[in-house]
Amino acid sequence: MNVAELPMILFTVIAQMCVGAFLVLGVVQTLGSLRFSAKAIDQVADPALLAIGPAMVFGLAVSMFHMHDVTNTFNVIRHAGSSWLSREILFGTGFAALGFLFAVVQLLKWGRPRLRQALAVLTALVGVGLVYSMSMIYYSLVTVPAWHSWFVPLQFFATTVILGSLAIGTAFVITTSVQARQVARGVTASAADSGRRVSLRQRFTTPADPAVRDEVEALLAVSVRGIVVTAFVASAALLVAIPLYLSGLTAIGGVALQSVEVYSGALFVARLGLLALGAGLLAVFTYFIAAKPRENLGRLVVVLTTSLVLVFIAEVLGRALFYESMFRVGV
Repeated sequence: MNVAELPMILFTVIAQMCVGAFLVLGVVQTLGSLRFSAKAIDQVADPALLAIGPAMVFGLAVSMFHMHDVTNTFNVIRHAGSSWLSREILFGTGFAALGFLFAVVQLLKWGRPRLRQALAVLTALVGVGLVYSMSMIYYSLVTVPAWHSWFVPLQFFATTVILGSLAIGTAFVITTSVQARQVARGVTASAADSGRRVSLRQRFTTPADPAVRDEVEALLAVSVRGIVVTAFVASAALLVAIPLYLSGLTAIGGVALQSVEVYSGALFVARLGLLALGAGLLAVFTYFIAAKPRENLGRLVVVLTTSLVLVFIAEVLGRALFYESMFRVGV
């Protein structure tokens, strides 16, 4: 692995995971509202917002090391009209800022629900723009056959969907597990419902009101099953696309064959194996035990967390191979 590219590897993977998490969270809230109460949805979904912001800020901070001189960032953003790199930086900072703003107004319930929904849609669109800009930075390099390919945007958006889905699913079950422990300790939801000011930590560790507890369990089961199916389908599509991509590079010949050789070592095998295990076999197992989250909550936490870690490592390895495959045509 090229250590010099590690900042960009981490930035692209983490940023795409954050965008995917925000999109998946929005889908859960939108579709969930058709069947479940707002109180049940907030109990499950709101805590996940706290994880997206810090992860995105970390990814942006790490990416600055790739600039060698952080002040170069200000020169980059001056060319947004012609540079995909400039657009990536603008979309990245915009997504982080809008995501933070949405988290604040959503968690504190400021403004009308429609206004918060509009802000969420805008944030999601900026996030999609970020991932697209990332892919176009590499796709636009026509002298690099391995990058000037349909596979680049597909890979970036697949990472977005897979990691984003598993991240939200993991956040859901961990939060529910913490709340379940509070129930076992005899803590009730009265503090949150009494009208007193409570901290965010208290809000998210206080169990759901008994009146909506069954509804929360049903929402968790539906959400987790939908999430792992999404991750499974996206990973399957990626695993099918990879050999098609490599066969296309082989047909091009020349410099492209050097890129194909990069995808023939132990790291490539590990990348495929971890992806298949994390988003494949473990996702299938999760689908079945998620039908009864109350009885299987402990196993859900372990399996989903393990799945997220394995797939995250797989995507980091895949991104490392992606940067290693850069061989230019000509000088």
